[in-house]
Amino acid sequence: MLYNVGMKNIVILISGRGSNMQAVVNAAHVQKWPARIAAVISNRADADGLVFAQQHGIPTVVVASSDYATRVAFDAALQSAIEPFSPDLVVLAGFMRILTPQFVQHYDGRLLNIHPSLLPRFKGLHTHRQALQANVTEHGATVHLVTAELDHGPILGQATVPVLPDDTEDTLAQRVLEQEHILYPGVIRQILEGKR
Repeated sequence: MLYNVGMKNIVILISGRGSNMQAVVNAAHVQKWPARIAAVISNRADADGLVFAQQHGIPTVVVASSDYATRVAFDAALQSAIEPFSPDLVVLAGFMRILTPQFVQHYDGRLLNIHPSLLPRFKGLHTHRQALQANVTEHGATVHLVTAELDHGPILGQATVPVLPDDTEDTLAQRVLEQEHILYPGVIRQILEGKR
């Protein structure tokens, strides 16, 4: 199949339902990005997001992390699965793996992540719980370039939501996720258009 000259290739990595992946796929289609979603790759064969990708004609690959004894071996296999798609961007969308420095270095400047907090606050897991325990009045999401240090790379965009007095982890998570679905496609589109 031939693609437009200048079309960028995006490979998306997921581990579960891939709601941010779905938001990116939908935005790329509706907004007619100068890009194609070249593949969706998961470290879990049972990831629901694979079904969505297949229904939209996007090639899918599973590189099961459980098949590899070390992070280095898994990341090498993952890189081998990504490379045939000639990615201009590798987009982490709920990809629940800590990547090795070697992998991150290979995709330096082209590896994006969205994290459910206003970095540099609340790195790692359970960010909504951390925010509630810290009694912050504002929470949100951050798109950043991935570096070898967890949840630390250069920030490309943020979206904020207020923390309400009666918020639970679930209600806060839902409001943040709604913003993620706007923020992530928006930042990716800016990168494709050379504005970031």
